[in-house]
Amino acid sequence: MARSTLIAVLKVLMILILAGWISLWILKPTNLWTKTWKQAEDSARSTVFGYYGLDFAVYTFPVIALAIIGFVYLHMLPREPRSRRARNSTTTLFNPFVVNTFLGILSSFEILVVSLFLMFLVWTFYARISNDFKKLMPDKSLKLEIWQLKFLRIATRFGLLAEACLALLLLPILRRLSLFRLLGIQFEVSVRYHIWLGTAMIFFATLHGGSTLFVWGISHHIQDEVWKWQKTGRINLAGEITLVTGLVMWITSLPQIRRQKFEFFYYTHHLYIIFLIFFLFHAGDRHFYMVFGGIFLFGLDKLLRILQSRPETCILSAKVFPSRAVELTLPKDPSLKFTPTSVIFMKIPSISKFQWHSFSITSSSSIGDHTMSVILKREGEWTSSLYNMVQAELDSDTDQMKCIPVAIEGPYGPATMNFLRYDSLLLVAGGIGITPFLSILQEISSAQNSSRYKFPSRIQLVYAVKSSQDLCLLNSISTLLLNQSHDKLHLQLKAFVTQEERSNVTVRELLNDLSLVQTVRFSSKQSSSYVVQGPESSLWLAGLIGVSSVVFLVVLICLGHTFISSEKKKKGVSTEKLMVHSYQKKVSKEKNPSWVADLIILASFIIAITSSTLLAIILKWRRLKREIPPVSPHKEKAIETGGVVEEHEIHFGGRPNFEEILSKFPDETGGSDIGVLVCGPEDMKISVASSCQQKSEGLRMMSGKKKKPYFSFHPLNFTL
Repeated sequence: MARSTLIAVLKVLMILILAGWISLWILKPTNLWTKTWKQAEDSARSTVFGYYGLDFAVYTFPVIALAIIGFVYLHMLPREPRSRRARNSTTTLFNPFVVNTFLGILSSFEILVVSLFLMFLVWTFYARISNDFKKLMPDKSLKLEIWQLKFLRIATRFGLLAEACLALLLLPILRRLSLFRLLGIQFEVSVRYHIWLGTAMIFFATLHGGSTLFVWGISHHIQDEVWKWQKTGRINLAGEITLVTGLVMWITSLPQIRRQKFEFFYYTHHLYIIFLIFFLFHAGDRHFYMVFGGIFLFGLDKLLRILQSRPETCILSAKVFPSRAVELTLPKDPSLKFTPTSVIFMKIPSISKFQWHSFSITSSSSIGDHTMSVILKREGEWTSSLYNMVQAELDSDTDQMKCIPVAIEGPYGPATMNFLRYDSLLLVAGGIGITPFLSILQEISSAQNSSRYKFPSRIQLVYAVKSSQDLCLLNSISTLLLNQSHDKLHLQLKAFVTQEERSNVTVRELLNDLSLVQTVRFSSKQSSSYVVQGPESSLWLAGLIGVSSVVFLVVLICLGHTFISSEKKKKGVSTEKLMVHSYQKKVSKEKNPSWVADLIILASFIIAITSSTLLAIILKWRRLKREIPPVSPHKEKAIETGGVVEEHEIHFGGRPNFEEILSKFPDETGGSDIGVLVCGPEDMKISVASSCQQKSEGLRMMSGKKKKPYFSFHPLNFTL
């Protein structure tokens, strides 16, 4: 009871903090907020906190506080579902609302959030421009006409819209410190939000920079303004460098370039360091605090990921399937637990020292205590190199091959398994998209003996492949498919082999024919190899974020009082003293260029991140001292099975008809709340989403006292 109360309190607290942070952005363009905030900053100057401390606490810290409280909240949540998912009004919000080849699959919730964000951008732009036009004053330095001056103000306000996008830009790509785990959103899915925000940011930034250059050009000041590095105010040259680096990153991240020249994309995307530094110099410290929350968490997340990937581990064994797929087995710490659909990021230095690739974990931590596995298919250059490396070891005469060092990040996945709380499950996979379902099925099967956890007992797996050889990827769950307990898990397979014509072949015969796989075992005796330990606990991460933010604030205040002159207000001062104070204030501004405050932010950030890294290294070293050496693959917990109770189906020469499958599914499995999980090509996802959408609409129109089945759609990704 106390645990449930604490979870509810933490949830309310996060909602209040988020609402307050959003309110700041909405109120910021108003005159009321401008006057109030200016008075607050003036009052803070005379305190130990300083205006910079106030800006950090109000604009930046809410995002950091959300991360801290969020990790405590995730730590309190039970990992396994203990009850069935209750259908409510919010379920519809996450189901497909727009299914389009160009736009993809969008839920009502996504459309609502995007619409509110666009409304916020329109409001910000309107409020700023209307205030600017009321206070429009002739520019004596540039000698602009009124229409040119208005155009310049409009160009400036486009920069604020880019700033709003930048405030959210880095949050979707956090891996270890991901705030999207609170919403149950998969990392691979949240990457598209990063793409949307990045595209919008570059669009507004280009309008901002291009329009400004246009005004300078027609007023014949472009040569003077382009190279200007002002002592105070907006630094023009810094803004131009920011825009150029942003455009380079955006162009090289386009799918046509990213997929063909991944390393080129990888290298150029590290220009974000230059982009953020020069954005700070261009926008100034006060604007930077608005976007600093995401930057702070991203910097900490990046360093923690680098630490986790060291030291390297070794591949224990590899299985080569006849479909040119490879299953890699890796050693893991017995205490490492992960949820189904989790992914790891893998780097093999002998292939590439910089390329990281994500793979779904195909094993279950409830069954395998010492190992975990991933399956990859030979398609691109990197996977082809790995396949050839394993094949070369198979062709050699040595009994046990040398160790292949591999760096691992993760596992990263959903905090709980609540997405499996349905009466029945329909799993739809295409090709290598079967990988996340292998871990789901093993997890559910292992939990059938426990009455504590409420997983669905009736599952249908629809698997579409090009060749019958691809069905060999079901090898790890062949026991579940061919020998099922009569009163527990009911799993039915509907396989579709689209590019072959065969008949009179059963699933049992096909799996038995293709169950022969080649296996190679690698040496695990290398002194520098360790088991995969996974990310630190949620409480540990919450504490580290808290320590980092406190260190940053303390260093910021100390450096601010040392290098930034403060103007203390005193009551009862004479007019003469006020004049002297005004003169001293003017002189202090001349002595303190705006970039001094910017450098103080950079220095404070570097010191805070460095101290946190040192703390993380010490704790990592203590974990490694208790290291369990890598073990050879061995049999894990067996899954209790019985006789065959389900009649599996295999179809040749055609694709699955998802409308027909969804129509028959409720009668075949029973249950009114049905989870539909899809992982495969994009056109398959769109087809299933469209069928779910039509079915849900049709069922809502039907009347009757009987509870009608409802399909909840969940897309899964196996690659970025």
